Amino acid sequence: MIELEHLTKEFRTPKKHEGLGGAFKTLFSREYTVKRAVDDLSLSIAGGESIGFIGVNGAGKSTTIKMMTGILHPTSGQCRVFGAEAHKNRQKNAQNIGVVFGQRTQLWWDLPVSESLGILRRLYQVPQARFDENLAWFKKILELDEFYLTPVRNLSLGQRMRADFAASLLHDPKILFLDEPTIGLDLVVKERLREAIKDVNKNRGTTIFLTTHDLGDIEQICGRIIVIDDGKQAFDGSQNDLRDRYGRIRRISFDLGRPGGAPLTGLPEGVTAEETPDRLVLRFPREGIRSGDLIARVVQEREVKDLAIEDPDIADIVKEIYQHS
Repeated sequence: MIELEHLTKEFRTPKKHEGLGGAFKTLFSREYTVKRAVDDLSLSIAGGESIGFIGVNGAGKSTTIKMMTGILHPTSGQCRVFGAEAHKNRQKNAQNIGVVFGQRTQLWWDLPVSESLGILRRLYQVPQARFDENLAWFKKILELDEFYLTPVRNLSLGQRMRADFAASLLHDPKILFLDEPTIGLDLVVKERLREAIKDVNKNRGTTIFLTTHDLGDIEQICGRIIVIDDGKQAFDGSQNDLRDRYGRIRRISFDLGRPGGAPLTGLPEGVTAEETPDRLVLRFPREGIRSGDLIARVVQEREVKDLAIEDPDIADIVKEIYQHS
């Protein structure tokens, strides 16, 4: 459904100089600074996948999405959506995709939500019967009724995001691009949007391409994770693949019945221990050391009330990738 081959995007900006003289020099200078936002990116996405596309600010996420939607032209390489170059078939491409940008709305500011959706229905030539079916689903899963007749300018952020999400799905797109869709939302609205995205992916077969800094979105929604760093692909695989590759350190937390005495003895090499009067935490590599052996060692020397074995979560792993990239 989406094919990127050696995709590259560069931005040229005039080189600036300080002071008044520098301003004149900049005005007439032909010197440019080149920033490569996307660097030789290649990937393939099949229909029905749910992709988490993550990276630090400036990594190239939004630039990649804008090339997939046809808004930006690649400097080199190819970006094919449904077998055609996205920027050369922008109008046709728009019929098959939905887009939600967390900081921008596609609704008309002074019109009620109902009127905005009605205009979009005519723009996308959605049959009235299908529009009514989709609207009933939106009202059920997104609870649009509470603000359906309210002008967009009077909506809260959470209400506007729900309305934008409905607008992006009005024409039954095959691909849904989501750029920070839950930014700034409270927990209730955020959970409602997550459930709606999962429902669209599971029951309608819509391909989801999600960029976000909220890694809770990634864990709940995405089956595949692509990490981009400085415009280049740093990782592509499942959540389990990510944990296996980068989440090598596991943790066992013990709640102690009473303070321990002397330091623990007999711990294998590579195991670290942090102990307070009522808690002990062991960190150890996933490979080569069995958690059962460590638990048996601790029980011999400490009074244990409870314990928990924890794998690293996605947030910790991605933070580790960012810090070492």
